[in-house]
Amino acid sequence: MRFDVLTLFPEMVRAPLSASIVGRAQAAGAVTVDVHDVREHGIGRHRTVDDTPYGGGSGMVMRCDVVANALRAVQAAHGAGTVVLFEPSGRRFDQRAAERFATLDHVILVCGHYEGVDARFAESLGEGVEVISIGDYVLTGGEYAAMVFIDAVSRLLPGVLGNAESSRVESFAEGRGLEFPQYTRPREWEGREVPDVLLSGNHAKIDAWRDERSADRTAAVRPDLVMPRKG
Repeated sequence: MRFDVLTLFPEMVRAPLSASIVGRAQAAGAVTVDVHDVREHGIGRHRTVDDTPYGGGSGMVMRCDVVANALRAVQAAHGAGTVVLFEPSGRRFDQRAAERFATLDHVILVCGHYEGVDARFAESLGEGVEVISIGDYVLTGGEYAAMVFIDAVSRLLPGVLGNAESSRVESFAEGRGLEFPQYTRPREWEGREVPDVLLSGNHAKIDAWRDERSADRTAAVRPDLVMPRKG
């Protein structure tokens, strides 16, 4: 799968995505991440990429013409792809969305900054752009959202995780609520012991215990995700 990232700050994206699972996925050829500097399409000798907002107000707004030219350059080189613009006003990104994007071959991620991108950029693309938010808070830029997006989608791709089963039993996967608590060695730590059922070797009982703990945790922490209990 190919990700193209359009940003004013390429190094914010390149370094983190070169490490850990996404870095290994790139080395293995399962994922391609190409980062493009929007400033290369800036206006004039100073490569201007933003301006003050019409109507007044604080901050700067990224110019629609600059961002559009950056996008068109990527599309000319690598194909149209599916365009994603990160904005606080966008549709909430969740596990269902990650699963949907993981079925695609090419996604172009546009990172807003400052006060965002001139609204005419998204308007010009119409249904050709998906405006996405990763949560109900405001970031300094879309670069952080782009990295979250790439990580969440990449780990669902074939061959990226060593254990495919892991992604199917995690929080939010396949309609689940929150994941059950996990334990490993040591068996006892500071007076706290691993639950006996996990040491029993009885997989039916272990599965039932995990379902119960998932349901309990979801009801307590995220009641909006409450799922019916099995059995």
